[in-house]
Amino acid sequence: MRAIIPPYLLARIASVGEPAFAHAAAAARATLQATPPYRIARRRLRLSIDEDGTITAETAPAPDRTISDAGGREVLPGRRVRGEDDPATGDAAVDEAFDGLGITFDAFWDAFARNSIDGAGAPLLATVHYGRDYDNAFWNGERMVFGDGDGEVFTGFTGSLTVIAHELAHGVIEAAGGLEYQDQSGALNESIADVFGVLVEQQHFGQTADEASWLVGEGIFTDAVQGRALRSLAAPGTAYDDDILGRDPQPGHMDDFVVTDDDNGGVHINSGIPNRAFHLCATALGGYAWERAGRVWYLTLTSGTLSPTADFSTFAAATVAVARAEYGESSEEAAAVRAAWAGVGVDLAG
Repeated sequence: MRAIIPPYLLARIASVGEPAFAHAAAAARATLQATPPYRIARRRLRLSIDEDGTITAETAPAPDRTISDAGGREVLPGRRVRGEDDPATGDAAVDEAFDGLGITFDAFWDAFARNSIDGAGAPLLATVHYGRDYDNAFWNGERMVFGDGDGEVFTGFTGSLTVIAHELAHGVIEAAGGLEYQDQSGALNESIADVFGVLVEQQHFGQTADEASWLVGEGIFTDAVQGRALRSLAAPGTAYDDDILGRDPQPGHMDDFVVTDDDNGGVHINSGIPNRAFHLCATALGGYAWERAGRVWYLTLTSGTLSPTADFSTFAAATVAVARAEYGESSEEAAAVRAAWAGVGVDLAG
C-alpha cells in the first residue's frame, strides 16, 4: 500500500492519552490495523487562439474517471456515484476527487505528453468515504482510496491536490517499472511521488519555482494541529511541530540519514533528502519547475534503465546523465542537477 500518512505518524497519534484527542487516537489505531487490498480513450477537442487571432483546433486525450463511495466500509470499490459524463454530486469528497484526478491527468499530459497513469489512457478510479474516521489516503495498485479523517487531527484527504497527485504518481512509478518499496529505493519512490504531487499543483496554479509553497498535504490538518502540511520539499523537517504529532522527522542531507527498520526502512522519512535535491535543482533553474527539472526527473523515471532497487547515488547519476543527454554536457541544466545532489550530500554513482 502506498499511503500518504506514514505509519510512524499514525502510531504517534494512536499513543496519545489526552482525553481531548481520544477519538483521533482510536481512529489512528483503527487505521493502522486496517489491511486494505492491493492490486496491481477518451479524446477531446481543444481550441486555442494565437496572438494574430488564428484559432487552432487539436485533439487531446481525455480522462476516464469513475468515483465510488465506500459508505464508511473498508470494502472496495464501493458504490459508483460519479462517472465522466455525470454532473457534480454535491458531495465534497466525490467532487474533489473527480476534479483532482482530472487536474492530475491534464498536468501529466501537458507537461510530459503522458496519457494517464500507464501512458495508454488507463481509467482513473477512486473510492471516497473509506472506513470510519480513516486517517489516510492510498494507492492500492488499481485505484485511489480516500478516508475522511478523524476530524480532530486530520480532515478529509480529497481537499489536497498534492495528496491526489502524489498517490496517482505511485501508479506512474509502478507503470514505469517500479521502485522497490524498501530503504533508499522506497524513499525514492516516495520522493518522486512528492515531486509530481507538487508539480501538478504548481502547473494547475501557474506557479513558478519561486512562487510555489513546495508543501505536500497542505490543508489535511485541522486547526488544532501546529503544522503547515505533511512534508516540505523546500525545508524537510519543518512541515509541522506539534504536541500530538511531534516534530517533522525528515532529514534534508545525507549527514542526517535515518537508519531504521520502521516504515520499510524509513521510506517516508529519508525521502526528504531527494525531495530537497529536486527543490534545489528547480529553484536554481527557475521558471516553471515541470519544464526542466521535472522533465529530467520524469525522463529518468521512464527511461526503462532504472533498477527497481536503485539507491540515491544511482538515481542521482541517472538524472545527471539524462540532463546531459537532453540539454548538453556543459548545460545549465546538467550543472544544476549535479549541484543539487551535491547540496544534499549524495555522491554520484560510477
